[in-house]
This record gives sequence, structure tokens and C-alpha cells, in this order.
Amino acid sequence: MNHGVYITQQGTSVTTPVVAECSIPFVVGTAPVQAAENPAGVSTPVLCTTWSEAVEKLGYSDDWEKYTLCEFMYSHYKLFAMQPVIFCNLLDPASMKESVSNAELDITNHKGLLPITAINDENLVVMNSLTQLEPEIDYSAYYSGENLVIELLEDGSAYSVTDLSVSYNQVTPDSVTSNDVAAAFEVAEACLTTVGTIPDLLVAPGFSQISTVAAAMAAKASSINGLFEAKAIIDIDSSADGATNYTDAIELKTKNNLTDSYEIVCWPQLKNGDYKFHMSTQLAGLMAQVDADNDNCPYESPSNKNLKCDSLVLDDGTEVQLTLTQANNLNSNGIVTGLYFINGWVAWGNTTACYPANTDVKDYFIPVSRMFGWVGSTLVQTFWSKLDKPMNRRLIENVLDTTNIWLNGLVGTGRLLGARVEMFEDENPLTNLMAGIIKLHVFMTPPSPAQEIDFVLEYDADYVESALQG
Repeated sequence: MNHGVYITQQGTSVTTPVVAECSIPFVVGTAPVQAAENPAGVSTPVLCTTWSEAVEKLGYSDDWEKYTLCEFMYSHYKLFAMQPVIFCNLLDPASMKESVSNAELDITNHKGLLPITAINDENLVVMNSLTQLEPEIDYSAYYSGENLVIELLEDGSAYSVTDLSVSYNQVTPDSVTSNDVAAAFEVAEACLTTVGTIPDLLVAPGFSQISTVAAAMAAKASSINGLFEAKAIIDIDSSADGATNYTDAIELKTKNNLTDSYEIVCWPQLKNGDYKFHMSTQLAGLMAQVDADNDNCPYESPSNKNLKCDSLVLDDGTEVQLTLTQANNLNSNGIVTGLYFINGWVAWGNTTACYPANTDVKDYFIPVSRMFGWVGSTLVQTFWSKLDKPMNRRLIENVLDTTNIWLNGLVGTGRLLGARVEMFEDENPLTNLMAGIIKLHVFMTPPSPAQEIDFVLEYDADYVESALQG
């Protein structure tokens, strides 16, 4: 017999949703890791939340032709102030290198400057005439800016010399091929287990204009870990061998088969002061910025939002002048571009690459398509813990109630026009239920971007009478 008042607790019938992160870029390319203080592994996802952390793990150089990840670092952290980023560097100083023998090194103020490509390792040999100098006794070697600095030490044997002979190995960034980059997007599969984050933007500035790379990006964007979707932000080649005007860009998009709903295609490039950016780089930053302003919900288009540029340019730096009609022509063919108009330099275009061939609104509008991927990712992460639990009515009602409450919240904030989840008998035959398979049907309508607003102006003579004869 129990005599008294007793309390027991029961688990909450509604689960707290694990809302998926969005605008997390997975960026593949090359970085000057030979100059990094704590270099990240090659072909390994590395999550960086700040500029200083990225520089520490990847190094930095303004030579973005050689080191493509540095372009993204500068844009995302310095211009858009966004984070985090998952980088994947493919430049391996251990294997992608060449030797430089007996190079003359001028010494000024007891310092000589080698290029940042030089590798500071046991193969660095500094000679004063026929005498080999000893590191940390005669000289100190360290990276600063765009150089590997050889600084002569005051107590060393060569403090006052004006020239030296140096042999060393230097990295060869051009050893990284388009095939390497295409293959590296498989590394996105490891992001969840290695850095605990699932990317939803795939970027490869300097490489994505190559059709094989673009195809690999689109394929991976359609399925990460077999569960999650992303968007591949791809540049159309704006070099002399690519598209040097907007009509060429439309033709090249078709020629390169850039017609996938998982692709967002851009043309041309952007310039900001002395810096030149691939549009994919800045569009990723802009999308992250817009999403962050909306509590990390991707329901708003990046179109007509400000880029960080002062001109559109081709690969060789030639300025591109686009009229509104020409920019709209690009948009009509599924290409995002830039436009200088009423509110300055903005991204211009709301559609994925599948447009105009595919006119399913959930595929061709960027924010609508992204919302479907984001809601799907949230549902997977929220209910993964329910897998393999006893399949009973309580479990089903928990999933239905949790999902409907969360969807209603999105409707209430205007991020969905309407949404619900239901379980239909015809979608759940007895054989499936016996096999432990539940199918739940989610209806949802993200708002389309208001990309056209028409005013009809009409002269109304009745106002003349009321104003002048009354």
C-alpha cells in the first residue's frame, strides 16, 4: 500500500524541432597552406567561423588566381561579415611542388623576401658564399604578407651580408586539376561527421565554370548523405574563350547543359576596387546575409539585394554594361546577373538553372526551391531520433503534432503562405505499416518573389468635373 501524494512525469507529446542551418557554404579550391600557422589537412572539410581562424588554418594571399579559397575568405568574412564556412583545400605542399636551386636573394635591412609559394621546411637551404647558414642561429624564416621572409639574426655569421643564395621547394597550385575539384565534392558527405554541419551551398570559384566541375557540383547538391539538398552556385566562363557578352552567356549555359534545379548560374564577374570576384563567391555571401536577416530561413530571394561591387567585368577585367532589358533577358534564361539601377549594384535574378525548360514553381524559383530543401532537412534532423522506436499511435501523433506546430509558426511569420502535414490511408497500405514504413504528406506553399509589379495608368475625366465644376 502507498499512502500519500505521488508525482510521476511523462515525456512531452510534442518534440522541439531541430531547425536546419542554412547558407552554409562548402567551398572547394586551393589555399596557401604552406604559409598557415596551423595548416588544415588536404581534401578535408575544415569549419572556420572567423577570418583569423581561416587564415590560421589555410593561410592567405591576394593572389586569387593561384589560391581560389582566399577570394571566398575575403568576400565572406570581410565584405559580408558572414560565417561559418566549410573549406576544402586541395593544394598539397607535400606532393604538389617543384624545386628552385641557387636563387639569388637580395638582402635589405637584414631581410630577404622569397615568394609565398616557397615552402619553409628542411629543404630550405640558405647559403652565404660556400657556407650554409643555420636556421634560428644565423637566420629566421617566417611568412609575412605575400612573402617567406629570411631575416638575418644579429648574432649570426651573416648579419651584414647584402645577398645570399637560396634553394627551396615551392608549391605548384596549378597542379590541382578540374578533375580533382570535381572529385572533391564527394567530401561534402563527410561534413556532418567531421565538422557537425551540413552544407547547403556548394561553391568552387575559379573552377565551377568548367562543365565537368559544374556537373559534379549539381550531382552532389541533389543528395548529400542521401538525405539533404543543397544549391550549387556556378559561374559561366567570362574569359575570351567563354562568354564575353550576355547573348554568349545564354548560349554557353545551354551548351554546358546548365539546366538543373540544383544549380544557380551566374554571369559575369564582379569588381570592387582592385579586387575581382567570381559572382558565385559574392552570391553565396549575399544569400547568407539575406537568410541571417530572416532568422536563418531561406524564404527570401537574394535578387535586388546589394552586392559588394562597383562594376561588372569579364575575366580579363573588361567592364560589362548591362541594360535592364539585357539583364532581364539573362534572367529569362535562368541566369543570375548584376544590375546597377535605382538602388545601386544588386544581384538580379530569381530563378535556378532549370528555367525556362522547367516551370514547376518549386524547382525554378530560388527561394521556393530552397525552402523545400530546408524544410526537408529540418524534418530529417528533428525526427531522426524517432527512428526504430515502437511504431504506435503515440509516435505518429507526436510527429504530426510537432510538424504542424512548427509549420504553423512559419505561416504565422509569413515565411510560408500555408502548410500542414497529414497521414493518408491510401499512402500507407497495411503491408507498409506492418513493415514499419510510415508516409506523411506535407503540403506547403512558400511565397514566390514579387518579381513583377504592374501599374495601369488611366485618365479619369470624372475628376475634371468634380474638381472644376463642383
